[in-house]
Amino acid sequence: MKSITIEELTESINSYDPTMISDVLKAYQYAKNSHSGQMRESGEEYITHPLAVAYILSKMNADRETICAALLHDTLEDTKLEKEDIVIEFGKTVAELVDGVTKLSKMEFTNKQDRNYANTRKIITSLTNDVRVILIKLADRLHNMRTLSFKKENKQKDISIETMEIFVPLAYNIGAYQIKTELEDLSLSYLKPQEYKKTKEETDLLLMQSEGFLKEMLDNISRLLNDKNVPNEIKIRVRNIYGIYRRRCEGQEMRNIHDLLALKVIVNEVASCYLSLGYIHSLYKPINSKFKDYICNPKTNMYQCLHTTVFGPEDMLVQAQIRTHEMDMIDSYGIAAYWNLKKENASEVMQEVVENKCQFFKSLVEIDEQYTDNRKFVEQVKKELLGGNVYVYTTDGVVLQLPVGSTPVDFAYMIDPMNASKFVTAYVNDRKVADDYILQNKDRVRILTSKKSLPKEEWKDSVQTTRALTLIKKDLWWINLFLWKYN
Repeated sequence: MKSITIEELTESINSYDPTMISDVLKAYQYAKNSHSGQMRESGEEYITHPLAVAYILSKMNADRETICAALLHDTLEDTKLEKEDIVIEFGKTVAELVDGVTKLSKMEFTNKQDRNYANTRKIITSLTNDVRVILIKLADRLHNMRTLSFKKENKQKDISIETMEIFVPLAYNIGAYQIKTELEDLSLSYLKPQEYKKTKEETDLLLMQSEGFLKEMLDNISRLLNDKNVPNEIKIRVRNIYGIYRRRCEGQEMRNIHDLLALKVIVNEVASCYLSLGYIHSLYKPINSKFKDYICNPKTNMYQCLHTTVFGPEDMLVQAQIRTHEMDMIDSYGIAAYWNLKKENASEVMQEVVENKCQFFKSLVEIDEQYTDNRKFVEQVKKELLGGNVYVYTTDGVVLQLPVGSTPVDFAYMIDPMNASKFVTAYVNDRKVADDYILQNKDRVRILTSKKSLPKEEWKDSVQTTRALTLIKKDLWWINLFLWKYN
């Protein structure tokens, strides 16, 4: 893989904010001097890694502090520099970002496992202070995965497993799909190289066979939208290798994966999304069960788009993804899109959006408050936030993300923690269910409460979320105290 040069980095930055270049050059020289004599396992000078990380972030239009921190991100861990040195040269914000991605000292722990748990906690919880730390860490992991071939095989597999368990879900939860999908594919190539190679070859062949009719569909849709005065841009998209591999593991044949091939239809306004949907259906018949309106009901990571799967030529299914330019940018980069959308005050907006719109953030704060032990914290985060999820609906159509195995009691505490203790029963898809019913994807849940109802002891054994368990224990403690006092 070709190394990024400082000239390529400054050229990328010059395309969106030339005023940053002098500070970036200063940070580059500072990092280069600090890492002098250090080499990567590839045989390259170590500075090539921070350069690559900064370059990845520059393609998201990252701000001055983030680019400088990316260049300096390994200096506290691998050189003699102290945090105060960075404060003096680049300011407190850059120093805090560098500190946020720096692993904790080996001297602070009795064994490697404890240190790993503490470092994982530090990375994940950095989201609550400054989301840019996560973005630097994701870019760092992405470049390390791109150059993983220079590691020994057992190390390749260990890093790939960690990437799938921690960094892929983190990227998903902040909406960074481009990073997420590349990390998935790279991890699969090391964990299951034969399956990766076979899936890629089959995908490349199918795309080559489908290229003609996809171009025909693109031209037909674009021509009709132009005739209807709907400005548009259309791109061909193929599902990533890991996504196809996972569907194949579920028993689906390649040709029957409904979102394997897609046309991304990008328009100027939300109203044009719905107009375009009708025009596309006038050309190609849809599969009604595969329509999704993520504009009206965004995903829990802010993703918005209309999805419709239609019957294309040659008996192939093709998905049309219809969104605005802003939605397309957020689809690609997630929270990082605000660097481009909000410019000067982007970092403040990014943090505000994460705290107010990402369900992941609120659950993370609750887990962090409840678990002081690093191992238990990491295990709960993996189980509740980074593992498998189900997506269920409230009666007014709001989508909630819950860990696999969640019950109506979890749901009740998620939507209304003040009144969840008054839970009486739940109806799922208009059918009464037990308190410990396991919620499934797309379930529509309605909760009935009563002022006379009290939480049950057995709820503690069935709930999956930290919020529910914490509040149930608290309510039961008060009830038991009351009974002891008056009996």
